[in-house]
Amino acid sequence: MSRETQSKSHVDIYDRASREAWAQHFGVSEERLRKAVTMVGTRITSITAYLHQPSA
Repeated sequence: MSRETQSKSHVDIYDRASREAWAQHFGVSEERLRKAVTMVGTRITSITAYLHQPSA
């Protein structure tokens, strides 16, 4: 992941390269990343918390 991507506080879900990089960073599919963004927004801390919740 590039230094520029790491320094951002939000995921740019509309930018393919950013979306791919963050999906890889989180170890999830782009579809799962999109769902997380739909549920909690684009803030990286919110996405991280959402993706690390235990599955119900």
